[in-house]
Amino acid sequence: MQALLTRSWVKPLLFVLCTLPAFWLVGAGLLNQLGANPAEALIRGLGDWTLRFLCLVLLVTPLRHHTGWTVVARWRRMLGLFVFFYASLHLLAYAWLDMGFDLVELLPDIVKRPFITVGMLAWGLLLALAATSFNRAIKAMGARRWQRLHRAVYAVAVLGVLHFFWMRAGKQLFGEVAVYAALLGALLGWRVWWRFRARVPA
Repeated sequence: MQALLTRSWVKPLLFVLCTLPAFWLVGAGLLNQLGANPAEALIRGLGDWTLRFLCLVLLVTPLRHHTGWTVVARWRRMLGLFVFFYASLHLLAYAWLDMGFDLVELLPDIVKRPFITVGMLAWGLLLALAATSFNRAIKAMGARRWQRLHRAVYAVAVLGVLHFFWMRAGKQLFGEVAVYAALLGALLGWRVWWRFRARVPA
């Protein structure tokens, strides 16, 4: 499997696959195939894909450790940028379709509704991570400070689930929230376990 995953065409193929949900959602919206409330479906769909890509990013390290597929570590940066990409589309769809790009209405709405406040905090952290995801940033910051900053992905995971929970709380729909919370909780829990295991002498 490792030999297959190192083929030159694998990463471009993965890139194309990562773009498909965005093309599908936008295309379905243009063709009026997103149901009775297409704006809500588009916003929610982009938010769902943000969480899914966040799960994939957090899955990279456990997958590498338990399978020996070291090549997957090369995909982490790209997958992380796709988290930011889908989160930004999610924010853009909300600002456009819900608020009509009206800053007079938009800014108070961010402050007034806790789930949007939390979502904006998560997006702000993702912006910082995306802006420093390149080799020049690592050299400029130093590896240790860069690593500390990029641990903020754990905070993004917590804020993302909280954002989703508060959004669904009004409708008492917690099934999907529980699934994402369990997945992200398991992935974060694995990191705690791995760090503890590394510090305990054999």
